[in-house]
Amino acid sequence: MIRSGIGYDVHQFAKGRPLILGGVQIPHTHGLDGHSDADVLSHAIADAILGALGLPDIGYYFPPGDAACKDICSLRILEKCASLCDEHDYKLMNVDSSLVAEAPRVLSHAADMKQNIAKSLGLTPAEIGIKATTNETMGFVGRGEGMAAFATALIVKKDFLR
Repeated sequence: MIRSGIGYDVHQFAKGRPLILGGVQIPHTHGLDGHSDADVLSHAIADAILGALGLPDIGYYFPPGDAACKDICSLRILEKCASLCDEHDYKLMNVDSSLVAEAPRVLSHAADMKQNIAKSLGLTPAEIGIKATTNETMGFVGRGEGMAAFATALIVKKDFLR
């Protein structure tokens, strides 16, 4: 009746692309490389929701080679995840996430990210957790080569809520 899922995503930085996190364009020298808008935060959240449902990851629903998915706004991916919850008779209760990057600092944009994510998922901003940390200069994230995100999602069978 109550299920949880974990999501993880990572993207390399790329010149000439905007940095999009939680549907918000963040000022930075580089964006993230990917077939979609490469919103690492939204992708991790999507995979957490899909995992809680016991479904395949976002690549199954939004294949990287599919021209229709080229530069897609990842908030649309979250909307699809919300509709899958509904189709499977689950209610999404909350999402928690952590961004991992040396730069840029992103928490000043968290309220806007929460607003966008909440709207896409049919939640309130209070039901969305967003945290940020560094990798203490270790590994590819620590060297400033990219960004990672982790997320969890909690879903409850709708019948359980009645």
